[in-house]
Amino acid sequence: MNKETRVPELPGMVDACFLGPYGENDGLLEKLVVEFLRDHVYWRRNFHPADPPAIPTSATQRAGYLQLEARMRRELHQLSAALKQSVPFHSPRYLGHMVSDLLLPGLAAQILTLPYNPNNVSEDAAPVTVDLEVRAGLQLARMLGYADDPSRPDCAFGHLASGGTSANLQALRLALALKAFPVALRAAQVPMGGLPDDDRAAFGLGHDAGIALLQRWQDWLGELPPRERREWRARVEAQRIEQLGIAAFFDRHRDLRVPVVLAPGTAHYSWSKGLKLLGLGRAQLQAIPQRAMRMDADALSARIEACEREGRPVLLVVGVLGTTEYGSIDPIDRICDERDRAQARGFGFGVHVDAAWGGYLASLFRNPDGSLRSREAVGDGLAAFPAPHVHAAFAALGRTDSITVDPHKLGYLPYGAGAFVCRDHRTMALLAEGADYVFHGETPGDYLAHYRSLGLYTIEGSKPGAAAAAVHVTHKVLPLDHAGFGQLQRHSIEAAEAFHAGARKLAAAIADVAAACVPFVPDTNLVCLAVNPRGNRGIAGASGFVRTLHDGLRSNLRQPLQAHEFFGSVTTLHLDALDTGDRARILDALGLDAPAAGEDDGLVILRHTLMNPYLIDRENGISYIDLYFAHLEQRIRAGLR
Repeated sequence: MNKETRVPELPGMVDACFLGPYGENDGLLEKLVVEFLRDHVYWRRNFHPADPPAIPTSATQRAGYLQLEARMRRELHQLSAALKQSVPFHSPRYLGHMVSDLLLPGLAAQILTLPYNPNNVSEDAAPVTVDLEVRAGLQLARMLGYADDPSRPDCAFGHLASGGTSANLQALRLALALKAFPVALRAAQVPMGGLPDDDRAAFGLGHDAGIALLQRWQDWLGELPPRERREWRARVEAQRIEQLGIAAFFDRHRDLRVPVVLAPGTAHYSWSKGLKLLGLGRAQLQAIPQRAMRMDADALSARIEACEREGRPVLLVVGVLGTTEYGSIDPIDRICDERDRAQARGFGFGVHVDAAWGGYLASLFRNPDGSLRSREAVGDGLAAFPAPHVHAAFAALGRTDSITVDPHKLGYLPYGAGAFVCRDHRTMALLAEGADYVFHGETPGDYLAHYRSLGLYTIEGSKPGAAAAAVHVTHKVLPLDHAGFGQLQRHSIEAAEAFHAGARKLAAAIADVAAACVPFVPDTNLVCLAVNPRGNRGIAGASGFVRTLHDGLRSNLRQPLQAHEFFGSVTTLHLDALDTGDRARILDALGLDAPAAGEDDGLVILRHTLMNPYLIDRENGISYIDLYFAHLEQRIRAGLR
């Protein structure tokens, strides 16, 4: 088969993926749960089957047993009743936040694994699922364009985290460790040769040169007698930033300044959290201007050059692959180009991609053999996706140094399952932490065996093995290419394109009473909508009207769930953060005046996440997108009467 050929969707494949908006697959899930619960019980009974049952069969008739069972049932019934007021993420009437129905293979795998309660801190506590987590990291690496062959010295590595925030923090930890390590080698006066001439050169080595130096250090150590090896390792460890702390490290190296992180204004607040947690300080997070809600590559280039002139090191440049509000795609290819140019001048830094939202869309861009698909092949049958800059960004992912991706978002898996993936696993040695009561001696050289002491490298000490099982099994059932997982992603893109077209129709339909526009053409499957009543010129009035609309689209415990036709969300567009062209265009489209000096410039707009594969229900000929816009038009007109 020509690898550019689109693999047709198998009839019923997506229909078997979810419990379903109506619970259509309850029988399938029930069969799976009962089958594997029984299998778990058989496993328990066959572990030393000669041991007598500790709980007698007569226990079920005892007063204490019956009383506790009654209390348990009462509390569970109350919980079940309360949960009926939960937001119906499973329904195609839900268009709000980044969540949808859960994939059955992941849900079943997680339920199946929970009674075993593995802790992926090490193989002692999770002999099976710790391997699944490392393999899941390799599955994600392949989808993202990294090397996934463990026999390669530069093979990628990935692990799960509690979410994108933890994964982003891991990226900061690793980037700082790699940047500061060459300085520690110089401070320890390691006589191995090839060290940079001064601290500034060492701090600016860059990712690949830093890895090469780390590898030379490890090889040099390996040639020493055991006693000398321990002594030199201790000398270098004593000089590392992880040992000294931020203040002492930079006090010892007065020629160095605390590095900055460059990120777009759309970056998630987890970057601010991470810089505070590491002790670098939020002041070191510098926002790069945007155009059309994407990082301005020219502005990035100018900022990097300014940092270089000022002697201000750059730790990371962060690109976003699917912003939280708009799903916008930063120019990852241009960011990598800027890194390479700066590296050639001796001003090195890392590139991290926050793909917590958009990471799984990469499956649309991959053939089953892991190769990249052409833009024409990806866009076959779609109206506009992917735009040239979107395809270029996804094509460049393999050039980056690390990536965050969330299985619990577009991976359709239960919370919390984020993931961190780095391009070269050798860097992880810099994050290793000892804990003698958990880990035993040196780890074997084999890739999978090496990471069975997973807690050595991760932020979390205890890690749910059930989440790893859910991710790994889901990737096996739905491979991370366009013929597998990509089919789900394609549904979401089709829905986003239909939604964008519907938004334009709504704007025309309500033109007599209100102005409406999509502020930014969607790169992915998030679409925002701004609305302003005719005759209103102030931002506060437009925001107030949209808040009123949203009141009917949000969860409200005082109303029955069924009273809601649809669920949605809002976000705030800060006009002062836009370039002059975007700001003028949006204000003109909505008939709004520019905010006066000191006036709140935050415009509240509706935000829609188009994840549910049944937003366009072809089986029943229903478009929930059309129904939503009809409902929204009715609410807009009613609100303006």
